[in-house]
Amino acid sequence: MDTITSLVTKIPSLDLSHFTNGSAKEKNYFVETLGKAYTDFGFVAIKNHGLDSLTQNKLYEAVNRFFQLPDVIKQKYEDPKLQGQRGYIGKMKEHAKGRTSPDLKEFYHIGQLIQPDDPTTLEYPENIFPDEVPDLKEFGLRTFRLLEKAGVEILRAIALFLNLDEFYFDDKVKNGNSILRPIHYFPLTASDMLPKDAVRAAEHTDINLITLLMGASAEGLEVLRRDGVWIPITALPEQIVVNVGDMLSRLTNNKLKSTVHRVVNPVEEKMHTSRYSIPFFMHPQSEMPLDSLDNCVDENHPKRFKNITAGAFLSQRLKEIGF
Repeated sequence: MDTITSLVTKIPSLDLSHFTNGSAKEKNYFVETLGKAYTDFGFVAIKNHGLDSLTQNKLYEAVNRFFQLPDVIKQKYEDPKLQGQRGYIGKMKEHAKGRTSPDLKEFYHIGQLIQPDDPTTLEYPENIFPDEVPDLKEFGLRTFRLLEKAGVEILRAIALFLNLDEFYFDDKVKNGNSILRPIHYFPLTASDMLPKDAVRAAEHTDINLITLLMGASAEGLEVLRRDGVWIPITALPEQIVVNVGDMLSRLTNNKLKSTVHRVVNPVEEKMHTSRYSIPFFMHPQSEMPLDSLDNCVDENHPKRFKNITAGAFLSQRLKEIGF
């Protein structure tokens, strides 16, 4: 896509099965196209990712039922001591880095299951699931595993593009500190006492390695093109959107771009409607170093970032966004 660097109007689309089950030519095409998109823009749309439509629909139904519960019930599943790591996070609790106005949303966090025989998982808090909506546990965990599996394959393609061993990321993301986040952008009314600059999700970059985003229930996602123009991002029903996060940008010395994006408020006639979105934030294990790769640093591309571990970087960024 020759004009992607400055004139992108839609994100590139790829078929993950070409990487996992395709010919050598198809696999190489997937790697090179993915790498070019992430070098120039940071976003792609992926089909044949392994997350079936039944699971997606059941999860969205469960998410809708949960967020329609009275606030007093939802708040039973919010534990301030966890600093937003698991369970419910109430309305307007998070803000983008560098902003003070909160985002107009509430959300729920599902993470790795604790496995007593795997010490990696013992640092994570237990998941919290609502008694009122048991399907949120079943389909939330199923979606977590399916998107995690797809994420591993995408990271393998990224590794090949970076001239690393194909399985470079495998042990680093196994039982990583990943999060599935169902989000409810609640309806807005003229009587709401909100900051004038408050939006559903202010412009930001993601913290993690890569983000895998299921199709949202409504439009609103926009990405900042490198020429300063915001463009809307939509995916076909069978696709997920996958973007680069800050951890991968640091690791590659910004060779792969963590692109600024936002969720804008709806037009006036749709202000009274909800928007739902379910991103999967793929994180490595906390001890993974994010030191810039040697083959991404040279005389023309001097090292941009200080060395830091994934866990320390995550803690730093969580404080910056209000946790």
